[in-house]
Amino acid sequence: MAALHNRVSQKELKARLYRETNTRRTVSFYKYFPVSDPDSFRDQLYQALHDLEVFGRIYIAREGINAQISVPEPNFESLKSYLETTEGLDGLRLNIAVDDDGKSFWVLKIKVRKKIVADGIEDLSFNMSVKGKYLAPEAFNALTDNPQTLVVDMRNHYEYEVGHFENAIEVPSDTFREQLNMSVEMLKEHKDQHIIMYCTGGIRCEKASAYMLHNGFKNVYHLEGGIINYANKVKELGLLNKFQGMNFVFDNRLGERVGEGIISRCHQCGKPCAKHVNCRNEACHLLFIQCDSCREKYENCCSPACLEFANLPGEEQKKRRSGWDKGRNIFNKSRQRLQGIAQPVTDGNGSTAGG
Repeated sequence: MAALHNRVSQKELKARLYRETNTRRTVSFYKYFPVSDPDSFRDQLYQALHDLEVFGRIYIAREGINAQISVPEPNFESLKSYLETTEGLDGLRLNIAVDDDGKSFWVLKIKVRKKIVADGIEDLSFNMSVKGKYLAPEAFNALTDNPQTLVVDMRNHYEYEVGHFENAIEVPSDTFREQLNMSVEMLKEHKDQHIIMYCTGGIRCEKASAYMLHNGFKNVYHLEGGIINYANKVKELGLLNKFQGMNFVFDNRLGERVGEGIISRCHQCGKPCAKHVNCRNEACHLLFIQCDSCREKYENCCSPACLEFANLPGEEQKKRRSGWDKGRNIFNKSRQRLQGIAQPVTDGNGSTAGG
């Protein structure tokens, strides 16, 4: 029996991944269903997926499961069979990555949480089973042809920035829990209109549709399988693709090509660019958009100050950043009013952790 947690260093795991000869397939799935014993279910799942050489990130809660994984191509059918024959997991929609290099994950992590997607909902009368209507890609295209239909993006601001559907409404926030109440407030004058919620794979917009109905909205829909399923279906069925730009993903790729064109810009020089990176300065690690020219100029850092700090000896870096808390560090123009170049993070006293 395998250990129920990883015990190998991240460095070695990455090295093993790049030595693999089998092609990997990146897959995501979720399902809202009652889990009576999340800890036991977690251990059962870890054992089975470990044996199938699955890597990825999975959250389990009493409300269901949320998973982003990669599996060796020869084991894909075995994975499907296991999921289909496991109580609660039958009938899953597997979203296959659109633009996949097979290097999305290098370790298996399965965690038990309070919710599979943090929502901040404390109202005990909220019923997740009373949710909006699913929209297949064909129906989504048809309904969005009506100019009175409202399309609402239930992803974070940095996801929306690099790619979104035509005329989609942004709910500008860093977190889903903030967006739920914001979307109700923003759309309160449109309770009788057709409203379509969408997200990356479906998990957030499904819950958002239920929350909108809970708050008195009438005609609420959510895009079945999210952007990933939409991208695969428009290609398969030859449909008009209404998505523009890149789809941000929460794995090592950070993005996949879904629509035509580049709609975002480098946060440092302003050139068209849709490539998210994390600042090389470990005291900053800002998530921001950086073009190839600026990556070379700033050596994967978000600012000259971070470049200077990142090039200090390791012990000196450790000494200087002792006690700093970079928090949730994501480049956000609307909130931080930054222009031209990302700024280094500061500690609580105004000293820059990035130098």
